[in-house]
Amino acid sequence: MRNSVKFFSTSLMLCMGWEISVAQVNTNNSNTNTNPPQTTVTQAPAPAQNQSTSQQNVMNPDNIQDGVFKPEHNPYRRVVPPAAVREADVMWSTRIWRVIDIREKINQQLFFPTVPNGNRVALFDILSEQIKQGEITVYTFNPNDLDDTYKTRMTTKEVLANLSRSDTVTDENGTAKVVTISIDAGAIKGYTMKEDWFFEKQQSILIPRILFISPRFENINTNTGKEDENGQPLSLFWIYFPTIRGVMAKTPVFNQQNDAERRTFDDIFWKRQFSSYIIQQSNVYDRAMSTYVKGTDALLEGEKIHKNIAGIEHDMWQY
Repeated sequence: MRNSVKFFSTSLMLCMGWEISVAQVNTNNSNTNTNPPQTTVTQAPAPAQNQSTSQQNVMNPDNIQDGVFKPEHNPYRRVVPPAAVREADVMWSTRIWRVIDIREKINQQLFFPTVPNGNRVALFDILSEQIKQGEITVYTFNPNDLDDTYKTRMTTKEVLANLSRSDTVTDENGTAKVVTISIDAGAIKGYTMKEDWFFEKQQSILIPRILFISPRFENINTNTGKEDENGQPLSLFWIYFPTIRGVMAKTPVFNQQNDAERRTFDDIFWKRQFSSYIIQQSNVYDRAMSTYVKGTDALLEGEKIHKNIAGIEHDMWQY
């Protein structure tokens, strides 16, 4: 009898639970099937055919692609940092000062264009723009001591004053007046570089490392107001080379052999794709070669120094 009562109670509870579950399900279904309130959606008018929809289209409303592909590598290029060098790993080193003459054909990629043209700019235009924005620090150039490269800083105002010259111009009425002419990329005659060459025993190679660079400007005769052909180009300031590698790595350089392979200014210096001649090597007298050799003899002396440096690496190996 007791078992029958327990069975009946259990069945009744199960039935009641099932009915409650069904009721809850029906309630949920009824709420789900209830039509939601209507929401009024206001559609924005479609843009006109020639109307720009983004900042990129504002600059290029017709979405013209000037080329068979869109350049994507150079704008996102990063500087490859040089490997760290320990003093204990340097077996031999010397300091060199050399000049890059932009009159040589291989160096004209550093000079042209004299006026910015599209994505192409001259190296000096990049440097001058960075100086005006205060992005790089400039140091005074001491022609009597080329090793004095970072002791005295120059302000932006001082640099801009050196990048301009005064000239007397006569107008159509015969009135003479003094005008200020800014030095542009067309006045650049080359670049002076200070670099270290060292033999690193961990890699067993001879490595050059550029430290400073200085633009060389045309020497203007104060009497004639024109370039002095007999005078040497002038260098006005030093720039610490690692501080300009970032902007140079994103600036393409024209390649005369292949338009599809555009190098950057950083590639030119990092891979040493330029021509130059040595004007001084570290020595006990602390003097430049121009003090004891001139003309062709100076070029031959520079070639002698270059061969001696190459021989250091060759002599490190045993055959």
